[in-house]
Amino acid sequence: MNYDDIIDLPRHVSKRHPPMPLSKRAAQFSPFAALTGYEEAVRESARLTLPPPNLAEDEQELLNHRLQQILASPTRKAAITYFVADAYKDGGRYETRTAVIKRLDTARRQLVLQDNTRIELIHIVRIQPV
Repeated sequence: MNYDDIIDLPRHVSKRHPPMPLSKRAAQFSPFAALTGYEEAVRESARLTLPPPNLAEDEQELLNHRLQQILASPTRKAAITYFVADAYKDGGRYETRTAVIKRLDTARRQLVLQDNTRIELIHIVRIQPV
């Protein structure tokens, strides 16, 4: 085929439809995700969680002794490592935070920090005075 008769003609511009912006034109060629949410599901299942603490009696006694020492101190400041349960799967993670202990709620078996954060006593794995 010979296109010599049309090769130098200007490109057609529609009078009815404005030209499509380049950003929308590029969207036509973007990859198609057949399984919506699949990547997130794979990432979630690959995310690791740790088991909750299971301390022996002597370890629990040591924690209780240290807690009593901290509560008797004038500053009541401590570095606390505790378990935080995961909202989506079994297990969780361990966090360490330094804070002032406001009080020990024996009825709920919780430690109440100065900012009113509550930590379950069974989730504490380490406590050190600061």
